[in-house]
Amino acid sequence: MTVPPIETLTLLHNNICKALGDPRRIQILYALSERPCHVTGLAEQLDVPQPTVSRHLRILHQRSLVMAEREGTTIIYCLADPRIIDILDAMRQLLKKNLERQSRILA
Repeated sequence: MTVPPIETLTLLHNNICKALGDPRRIQILYALSERPCHVTGLAEQLDVPQPTVSRHLRILHQRSLVMAEREGTTIIYCLADPRIIDILDAMRQLLKKNLERQSRILA
């Protein structure tokens, strides 16, 4: 495997990694993987204030991780690409393995 150019990695970091830099945004992505939803529904489901959800959705939308579609006066959000959940799940598995390895080292 060749090492990707720094320009490509900078784009990845700025457009994806920074968007995933807050656990609440990751939680929103998981919620949207279950079904498209509007801001109020997400706020209720996640027990988070609506302005907080709106702020996080704006960032996710700016980074093209979620799409917004107007239905009358309501905006419904959905994942732009469901593969993001596969990536997040792989990262969670990596974390689990790392924690298990660290636990064995400390034991």
